[in-house]
Amino acid sequence: MSAIVHDFGAAVRRLREAHAWSQERLAEHAGLNRTYVGEIERGAAIASIVTVEKLAHALGVSIGELLVGGAIGVANAAALPGSPLHP
Repeated sequence: MSAIVHDFGAAVRRLREAHAWSQERLAEHAGLNRTYVGEIERGAAIASIVTVEKLAHALGVSIGELLVGGAIGVANAAALPGSPLHP
């Protein structure tokens, strides 16, 4: 598995967890299959640009933020009321 595929999957997982969502809930918001979301997070599947766009939209970040690791999106998600990361 390439580093970019692994890093992308890790970013999706971090953002999903920052929202306190299950893989199933993210899949519903993105219009994807839960199994596919799990494969992306593990780096077992390579997401198309259309899938990247769906995930970014569902997670409330830009495609660029998602591709660079989701760090900005995690900080933004932490500010959401109800987030387990919200102070």
